[in-house]
Amino acid sequence: MIVLPTSGGKLSAYELRAPVVWPRPPRPPRSRVAYAAAHVVADPLGDNTPGTAAAVDWDATLRFRRHLWSYGFRVADAMDTAQRNMGLDWAATRELIRRTAAEAKGFGDPAELVSCGAGTDHAPHATTLADVLSAYAEQIDVVQSSGAGVILMASRQLAALARTPEDYHSVYGSLLSRVDRPVILHWLGKMFDPSLAGYWGSRDVSAATESLLGLIRDNAARVDGVKVSLLDAGHEVRLRDALPPGVRLYTGDDFNYTPLIESGSDALLGIFDPIAPAASAALQALDDGEIGRYREILEPTVPLSRKIFEAPTYNYKTGIVFLSWLAGHQDGFTMVAGAQSARSIVHLAGVFRLADQAGLLPDPELAESRMRALLATAGIAA
Repeated sequence: MIVLPTSGGKLSAYELRAPVVWPRPPRPPRSRVAYAAAHVVADPLGDNTPGTAAAVDWDATLRFRRHLWSYGFRVADAMDTAQRNMGLDWAATRELIRRTAAEAKGFGDPAELVSCGAGTDHAPHATTLADVLSAYAEQIDVVQSSGAGVILMASRQLAALARTPEDYHSVYGSLLSRVDRPVILHWLGKMFDPSLAGYWGSRDVSAATESLLGLIRDNAARVDGVKVSLLDAGHEVRLRDALPPGVRLYTGDDFNYTPLIESGSDALLGIFDPIAPAASAALQALDDGEIGRYREILEPTVPLSRKIFEAPTYNYKTGIVFLSWLAGHQDGFTMVAGAQSARSIVHLAGVFRLADQAGLLPDPELAESRMRALLATAGIAA
């Protein structure tokens, strides 16, 4: 029994359930391509205060990627879940890409198991579209030379400089002409990053969608798929239906992933980081046509995901790392740029409850002891 804070300044007793054992699958899912966007583990002895270079615990970071691969997931690395544009600087990002791709060789082909974000975040002062193109090209070269697949991340710098859909088409068209295999495009909504409002050339979602579709139709042979994180299930289905044959829609909708995956979307999700064991079992059930079992497993994770990704949505990384700590994947609840402070103790207590209810705390005794320690630092006797 543990006493947890609730909204309104109250405390409530809570008893954890018995642990759930989620079996590791015999193979990756067959009916869907599933990427887990993975977090980085900060070095607890590093500085990692806001504005400092990221100090990463590489052993724990790579151990977590092995955990994801063991449950049949591909890894989407160096993405926003890994705190791109929120503390993970380019030097650490380069090293992350190199190390993850090398580690993947122990599980198979890095080109199949890992795709990494290529963006422009190392060029914050870009002043022209040519600067943006050059910055993207540099990061693409780093990813391709590692052997990993490329995810063309949405660019803050491009969003600030582009004025028309044609500006986006010019930059992306040039980039797609130089990739060595099909890539994943990335549409991150303003709830994840306000700097990306109006991406693809319009603040009107319908117009932006037509712009994106035009780009994909012109370059379909070079596009594996598009990862969409707009938290709008209806829009995602319409976009998915309009894509050219062979181009995948990777849902990035951490609110509505259960029906979207069931109805045909592939997945590239930050929430798969903490729920990987359960999500793996759900995807195996989907492979076997056991839709009821698929829903039975995955639907209890949705309230947890909605809590982690509640506004301000871009602070979701804190809940992801918190659950990694509770589950025993890392020794400390610390993040690059000090981002562990981005959520309140009441919010984290809610995440704790919902993770337990979804069967995602593999060692309840460890999770409870760590939660007690965190509560004590907040002045709450548990």
